[in-house]
Amino acid sequence: MGRAKYRALKLTCQACPSKAKCCPNADARSITREEHENARQVARDIAKTKQYEISMKLRKKVEMLFAHLKRILGLGRLRLRGPCGANDQFLLAATAQNLRKLAKIFPAPQKPRTA
Repeated sequence: MGRAKYRALKLTCQACPSKAKCCPNADARSITREEHENARQVARDIAKTKQYEISMKLRKKVEMLFAHLKRILGLGRLRLRGPCGANDQFLLAATAQNLRKLAKIFPAPQKPRTA
């Protein structure tokens, strides 16, 4: 189920000059192709484009933020219940994350030390 098997005729394979390279241990060439192979090929072709590379870089930034929220800020499991509680908890965690990022960009001013 979900696979198509193509098999060449023995006479066709025997007459082919590439038989020694193509299928040296078989009488004829046999190819199995899965049902969704066309979709996989489209995905492989898209993965070779410049837009895909840009998209993956942008996605990595977002994924890293979510990973940080889960691992460092403890948002792996929501403590508040319901959509409103989950939204509030996520907004608080995202605010904390943004404040940490802002603190790295603009460090607190240092007071001169008196000796």
